[in-house]
Amino acid sequence: MSERLKKLSEAGVSIWLDDLSRERIETGNLADLVKNSSVVGITSNPTIFAGALADGERYDEQVRRLAADGADVERTVFELTTTDVRDACDIMRPVWEATGGVDGRVSIEVTPDVAHDTEATVAQASELWAAVDRPNAYIKIPGTPEGLPAITETLAAGIDVNVTLIFGLDQYQGVMEAFVAGIEKARDNGHDISKLHSVASFFVSRVDTEIDKRLEAAGADKSLFGRAGVANARLAYKAFEEFFASDRWAALEAAGARRQRPLWASTGVKNPDYDDTMYVVRLVVDDTVNTMPEKTLEAVADHGEIAGDQVRPNYADAQATMDELAAAGIDYDDVIAVLIREGVEKFVKSWQELGETVRGSLEQAKA
Repeated sequence: MSERLKKLSEAGVSIWLDDLSRERIETGNLADLVKNSSVVGITSNPTIFAGALADGERYDEQVRRLAADGADVERTVFELTTTDVRDACDIMRPVWEATGGVDGRVSIEVTPDVAHDTEATVAQASELWAAVDRPNAYIKIPGTPEGLPAITETLAAGIDVNVTLIFGLDQYQGVMEAFVAGIEKARDNGHDISKLHSVASFFVSRVDTEIDKRLEAAGADKSLFGRAGVANARLAYKAFEEFFASDRWAALEAAGARRQRPLWASTGVKNPDYDDTMYVVRLVVDDTVNTMPEKTLEAVADHGEIAGDQVRPNYADAQATMDELAAAGIDYDDVIAVLIREGVEKFVKSWQELGETVRGSLEQAKA
């Protein structure tokens, strides 16, 4: 057991792996990460599945079977991904039971073609939930304007939700509002709200990538580079604390409801000049999740310096950083609008790549 990862867990951070493949499941690698690396959850996305399918032969038998049944690309993607998530849920089930449903989670995402269609998102979330058929699954729904009512309705149906593609503070406020509305509806629909869980995936490194690019173009002071992502996330946690201190939430909490935890996503460092553990060690605070690519997980295990709460004591510093960026000409609202739009575009591109990979596998199986 890595002492650094253990210390991170003890600080109240749930360590999730931002990767999933059939190879990890079948070789015992995933179970080993749970046992030895404090991993208590999994996130997946289309890029991850595309990589897994392209690199591994462990999907071939199921692809051949689906091809023989006449399955199209869409159905094949659905069957392959839900199978992996179901099997990963089974591996993570003891963690889910030990933590009362807080961790031991495996996330699967709705398709991007429904990102701007509320009703279709709700329908697909329900379809994925039924297909995986495991209580420790999370259905990922983008925090787009159309996604917000879908988050509410999906929670209202008693389905656990991982809200993804959150970049900005106003956007995050809307996500928390949608979450609470969903819990209230779930209660009114007769669901046991003490068993409903949700996380809000707040993206970190992409904020630095976009703002650093703008700072460089403006010839800004180098001291501002690489500071926005962490500052933005720290202010998101401040917003989280303030939101869940309301009387409205207190009434739900008294009925057993659980807060929607912030999840730090996009925590792999994009700029090689930056500390490869910065989006983990600088965002240590209790009641959060940090989902990491394996490379980042290994870096934290090897040399991550875990020094207690790095968020609450730094609220003023985070705000000062954002003020400095504004003074340097950074238009925060425009940055967030661009990141949300590009996030959905990348989401679409990843699904297209996954579809092409599956199409090739089906054609090969039929040859």
